[in-house]
Amino acid sequence: MKVTYKKLWKKMIDLEMTKTELREKTGISTVTLAKLGKDQVVSMEVLMKICKALECNIDEICDFVEV
Repeated sequence: MKVTYKKLWKKMIDLEMTKTELREKTGISTVTLAKLGKDQVVSMEVLMKICKALECNIDEICDFVEV
């Protein structure tokens, strides 16, 4: 299985939020943001920070897809 963060990027567009704003609001590093951009695995802690910042649940920011 593979993870995809397409829902996160769509949500950010809907909120008119930039990646820089997300990084500043959550405190995640630029390296972690780059991992998200490449659909790479990040820690649950990072996902929880994003959910808290965007006031959403994890299923609203990522999906797991069959490879």
